[in-house]
Amino acid sequence: MPTYEYECQSCHQRVEAVQRFSDAPLSVCEACGGPLRKVFSGVGIVFKGSGFYKTDSRGSSSASTPPAATPAPAAASSPAPSAPSSSSGD
Repeated sequence: MPTYEYECQSCHQRVEAVQRFSDAPLSVCEACGGPLRKVFSGVGIVFKGSGFYKTDSRGSSSASTPPAATPAPAAASSPAPSAPSSSSGD
C-alpha cells in the first residue's frame, strides 16, 4: 500500500498516511480541523550495476552487444588463387 503525505492548509502541519488506492483521501487536519491537501514529491530512483541500456529488457535471444569480430588471416600466409591462363594456340 502506498504512503501519502498531506499538508494542512491552515497550520501547515504535515501528516503521512498509509492508504489503499480505493480509500478516500484525508480531508480534515486532526490538529486544527483545517483542510488537508496531498503533497506530491519526486521519487528517488537509484540505478545500480554496470550499466543500463535499452537492450537490457529484451529476451536472451538478442545480444546486448555484437560479438567481437575475429581478425582475417593475413594475405601473406596463404597464396592467392591464380587466374586460369588462356592459351591462344589450340
